[in-house]
Amino acid sequence: MVAVGDHPRMIDPFYSLSGFGVGLLVGMTGVGGGSLMTPLLILLFGIHPATAVGTDLLYAAATKAGGSLVHGIAHNIEWPAVRRLAGGSVPMTMVTLAALSFINLESEAASSLITLVLCGALLVTAGALIFRSAIVRYHRRRFQTLNARNTAIVTVIVGAVLGILVAVSSVGAGAIGVIALIILYPQLPMARIIGSDIAHAVPLTLLAGVGHWMIGTIDWHIFGSLLAGSLPGIILGSYVAVRVPESALRLLLAATLIIVAGKLLYDHVEHSSSTYGVHATSTALKEPILKARQTLRSYRFPFNSRAGQVSLHYLKRVASLLRISSVSAGSGCRRP
Repeated sequence: MVAVGDHPRMIDPFYSLSGFGVGLLVGMTGVGGGSLMTPLLILLFGIHPATAVGTDLLYAAATKAGGSLVHGIAHNIEWPAVRRLAGGSVPMTMVTLAALSFINLESEAASSLITLVLCGALLVTAGALIFRSAIVRYHRRRFQTLNARNTAIVTVIVGAVLGILVAVSSVGAGAIGVIALIILYPQLPMARIIGSDIAHAVPLTLLAGVGHWMIGTIDWHIFGSLLAGSLPGIILGSYVAVRVPESALRLLLAATLIIVAGKLLYDHVEHSSSTYGVHATSTALKEPILKARQTLRSYRFPFNSRAGQVSLHYLKRVASLLRISSVSAGSGCRRP
């Protein structure tokens, strides 16, 4: 795995091909940049999760800036909604980045935190893509009674949640933001919803990316290669999108996100098991079981019965197995 802050001199051309593939999907669906690029960098190229998140944030800011410009020229941006989202996301992004700056991002704990948040954000995004129509129908009835003031407050809260998710995992600004805008602003046409979501994503990802740059989790060589591949991919994807059913694209992207999240989670669990081994588990369980055994042995009456003798026998067996596993794990499964 490439460590935080490493900057290899030679960039594999597969970075540009990956950027092209992700850009193609973004152009066809409007979402999926952070959802696909960050896990792709982690799984395929072995990039450290913190570096993958930081690099992808600046990559997303650059790619979405062009889309925001196009939507702005076409007057497809609802600026009051964008300002409300930013009013929640910008402060929470700064708070989250400040908290991350005090964490050793090269540690196993930080890597686990980012990976778990990323897996959760991927699954939520996939669910939002699959059940978007049902979610919108259900929540629209509940939010129709909101007045303008309450709608503004809820929009700020949604922006705050997106700020935390994006700063930690780079995922969430696309599909989750679009669904929130559809629910809160049902009077807006879909083109205006998408344009507003993209416009909000630009300052959000830019601020989060600059914060990761200051922390030291940006790889500029990877960033340049991804950008070079993604720009033609987005153009081609936008051209192909009108010829492919939108529902089929959403289901395809959702299935991809679920598979990627499962793979990330599986690799994380496998890595944790090989790193900490059975030793940590057996040590954590051995003490309470031994205490329970000693406590039960002090009460002689229950063990005069058949059930009591069987209980004591199994407690002895579990305690002896834990002793054996802790000895074998301590010789070969210690944390490096």
